[in-house]
Amino acid sequence: MKNPFEHITQLDDALQALGYLPEPDLVTAVYLALSLERPLLLEGEPGVGKTELAKTMSRVLNRPLVRLQCYYGIDLKNAVYDWNYARQMLHIRLFEEFAGASVRERVTEDIYAPEFLIARPLLTAIQSQPAPVLLIDEVDRTDDAFEALLLEFLGEFQVTIPEIGTICAEETPLVILTSNRTRDVHDALRRRCIYSWLDYPRPERELEILRRRYPHLGERLLRDVVTFVGRLRQEPLMKKPGLAESLEWVEALSALGSTTLTVEVVESTLGLLIKYYDDIDLMRRPASQGVSSLHLWLAESGVPPQ
Repeated sequence: MKNPFEHITQLDDALQALGYLPEPDLVTAVYLALSLERPLLLEGEPGVGKTELAKTMSRVLNRPLVRLQCYYGIDLKNAVYDWNYARQMLHIRLFEEFAGASVRERVTEDIYAPEFLIARPLLTAIQSQPAPVLLIDEVDRTDDAFEALLLEFLGEFQVTIPEIGTICAEETPLVILTSNRTRDVHDALRRRCIYSWLDYPRPERELEILRRRYPHLGERLLRDVVTFVGRLRQEPLMKKPGLAESLEWVEALSALGSTTLTVEVVESTLGLLIKYYDDIDLMRRPASQGVSSLHLWLAESGVPPQ
């Protein structure tokens, strides 16, 4: 699709107007993906805003969002296209019942016509008008075979169907791939994409995001949240809390009517930040003079003991 922004700052302003505060290098990557009509590969820890960027870009561009959620074992039938077997069988039965002998010979060719095709997300993305934002989410959860299947699409924005031919995009979609790095994505796929790494947000930027999302909450509470979550990210946790967890936690604190952090509030809502028992056990384990790590971290963050 044609880049509707004449300058990077216009794209940055549009994202920020919708509450998404990107780092400058990410804005540049998105701008180039639009200008050069190249796929954008986003890598980073879970919960740092990769999927949210695709959703926000759909709103910024006023284009529909087509999402392909990846998983191990996903294949062409789930991602690109499939044939409507029930309709094909009905077509064959009707030919057998009513068609003459000369027409029956063409039945095998007829059942592989476009009207029997079921478009999955990748085919939908290149057939849709206007072109959508295509999110290929968590591509690292797939296998080598699926990555190979993606190469033609990412390189040429086209899909080849043996029975029909090659279908090319009339208007190039904005394609955003995300990866949590559960495994390495191969070089062949990376070469076809513009790459950007999303890290945990800097404290001042995370605070600004929380301010914009929850302007009714006090500054002290939001600062305490940012400080405490930042402290957790320094620890060797199996799953460190991302921005998504920070937002979810603040929303929960708002629902509980909390105006400040206390040990009691943190302990009762810890499951919104920590998702593994081993991590919770680590926090509650005595660290010094019988005091748990959680209480020490809260004290370091300026949270009162009661």
